[in-house]
This record gives sequence, C-alpha cells and structure tokens, in this order.
Amino acid sequence: MTNTTFAPAARPAAIPVRDVLPWAVFGGLMLMLAIYFVGVEEGATALFKGMYVHEFVHDGRHLLGFPCH
Repeated sequence: MTNTTFAPAARPAAIPVRDVLPWAVFGGLMLMLAIYFVGVEEGATALFKGMYVHEFVHDGRHLLGFPCH
C-alpha cells in the first residue's frame, strides 16, 4: 500500500470588501423592511390602510415573538 497525500490545487480567491459591501447594505435594508412589516405594520404606524399586511404576516409575528393580540 502506498500513502498518497493530496495538496490543494488552488487557494480560494479573496473577495474584496468593495465587492461585498453593496450586497451587504442591500441585504440589511431588505431585512429591516421585513422586520418592519412583520413587527410594526399595524395601528398608528401603518403604511397601508386596513389589516391586510398584519393578517398576511400574522403567523410570522408569533413565530418571532412579536405580540399582536
């Protein structure tokens, strides 16, 4: 039997921060928007009239621990 060791053929390329930063900002804004709709969109701070958004994300509110009734 022979012992064979494999050396990595290539090293992973480093991703510059300037390439990741716009996607990180976009993702952060989308997360903040999602948290707003799940956690705050009802009552005095509502952007949409009625309870349509609240009812749409109702189960998500309970899953994330936001009180609603």
